[in-house]
Amino acid sequence: MPHFLRSVVIQAPVEKVFAFHEREDALRLLSPAFPPVRVIKRSGGIEPGARVDLMVGPFRWTALHSALERNRFFEDQQIEGPFALWIHRHEFEPLGNATRLTDRIEYLLPGGKWANRLLAWATALGLGQMFRHRHSVTKRYCEEGTR
Repeated sequence: MPHFLRSVVIQAPVEKVFAFHEREDALRLLSPAFPPVRVIKRSGGIEPGARVDLMVGPFRWTALHSALERNRFFEDQQIEGPFALWIHRHEFEPLGNATRLTDRIEYLLPGGKWANRLLAWATALGLGQMFRHRHSVTKRYCEEGTR
């Protein structure tokens, strides 16, 4: 199964980095300009059972938050959208006064084995760009105290 893994060290305590992800506006702040992301409907935050319906470019995307351990991790799963499978685990590891934030994604593209073999490189490229942006924003907000 294809997967994506990206980590960044943020010079802020784990409680601050986790709290940033709990902000009501976190998804808006973390979303790059392209593809455009628009929230259609939201219920809850990042706790299990919380749900968010999005338009990501031309695709409808519904994510359900499925697990959370405060200051350690939270997880969301796509229940409707462009992927055949999408499980995204956000992990927070304390490093003294810093935090290692790791985004771990397991995914499958629609179209079966050949589609995943042929298009995994393009998916990894897109995810890499998106998470470089997300990690940069998280560092700026958590390290510089941007509100």
